[in-house]
Amino acid sequence: MGTAFAWSPDVVSLLTHWALPFLVVLGVLVAFHEMGHFLAARWVGVKVLKFSLGFGPKIFGRQIGETEYLLSIVPLGGYVKLFGEDEHETLTPEDKKRAFVHQSLWGKTLIVAAGPIFNFILAYLIYTAYIGLGYTLPVPSFKDIIPEVEAVLPGSPADQAGLKPGDRIIRVNEKEISTNAELLKYIAQSNGKQLTLDLTRGEQVKTVLVTPSKTTVQDNGKPTTIFQLGIEERAPVITAVIPGSRAQAAGLSAGDRVIRIDGHDIFTWSQMTSLVRESPNRALQFDVQRGGSTQTVSVTPMGEKATVEGKPTEVGKIGISAQNQTILQTNDPLKAPWLGAQATWGWTELTVVGIYKIITGDISRKNIGGPLTIAKTAGDAAEQGTSSLVFLMAMLSINLGVLNLLPIPILDGGHLLFFFIEAIRRKPLEDRQRELAQQVGLVLLVGIMIFAFWNDIERLISP
Repeated sequence: MGTAFAWSPDVVSLLTHWALPFLVVLGVLVAFHEMGHFLAARWVGVKVLKFSLGFGPKIFGRQIGETEYLLSIVPLGGYVKLFGEDEHETLTPEDKKRAFVHQSLWGKTLIVAAGPIFNFILAYLIYTAYIGLGYTLPVPSFKDIIPEVEAVLPGSPADQAGLKPGDRIIRVNEKEISTNAELLKYIAQSNGKQLTLDLTRGEQVKTVLVTPSKTTVQDNGKPTTIFQLGIEERAPVITAVIPGSRAQAAGLSAGDRVIRIDGHDIFTWSQMTSLVRESPNRALQFDVQRGGSTQTVSVTPMGEKATVEGKPTEVGKIGISAQNQTILQTNDPLKAPWLGAQATWGWTELTVVGIYKIITGDISRKNIGGPLTIAKTAGDAAEQGTSSLVFLMAMLSINLGVLNLLPIPILDGGHLLFFFIEAIRRKPLEDRQRELAQQVGLVLLVGIMIFAFWNDIERLISP
């Protein structure tokens, strides 16, 4: 009996268009991470034997001074090999001064921690440059991720089915979901067929039936059919106005709810932002609810360069942020370093909360992605332009920094945990204890990698 196997178009795109962006992004992240270990070791006085981008057999190597610099065949990481990592190795008193294991506890801690720290520094530098060049930088909160309804378009399938703002969708067709991305995936793949949604409303659990509506949009100049329910994660309520922005100059304030723009009724955040984006340097009349009254203000969106459908264009921005989201922007480059720090902290907090939610089961483990997901995301970002790829690099750098600080033996965080225990006990762990911990850490890490890779394969071959 024969079995037909059809590759998703994503697979072809991955193999033909996404390899280079993936290698560039991963190469920069790994280089910066290992550079942290390298520079800290040199500063402490430890001899660095090897600095490698990649694992396995070397493709290229060159000895410069006392360090051999390598490019290795497996591009999924890198390493710095330090002199004197084996505490049982016999060394002369002079060699001990350059050996890692014979350094003070603070010196060893600095060398290990410097890798993740450099990943946060890379993200900070990118965010600071991004803001300093005049770009707007979103910093979402965890509430942006969860599938909670905050707006319903009147007359839409969601409205007709009885969905209300505040509803949190927990299952689609009896399958558990925990993120807005999962909900949108099921809607997109519905092909217009009825969906069964289980949701929580207050203390109650309700089930509703809803049939997505079909809409035709332009995708890279080609008409594409998409399916929608008429719900979004944000209502058109302004929660912050950027100082010095067009919105502030026009008199818009935090708490304003936009109800009309140029006579068009507004029910969702994306309706509002779509009109703004399409109107650079053109005055728009905003009708907003403020307190118990309705006020009208004129706002002229500032034109900003962007890439839409792979083509350079100009879009409108007025300088406001939505519920649960912070938008960072400034016309003063001197403020960029402070705002860059805010962005780095915000994205780090989001990453830590996300990992915690995955561990506790509040977010499905199906959201864990591996190298193929990173490659696809990098390719998509590259198609949108260099700024999008660099922005993605900053987010992935924070992810890499946070993950490496997890207290799992083999990772940097595991070594830091050993040092913390050593500081309390006033002596290192026994060899057997460390060996067992390393073995457990290796099994755990390999298991996570296999699970992530399996998730990647499922995403690529799923219809």
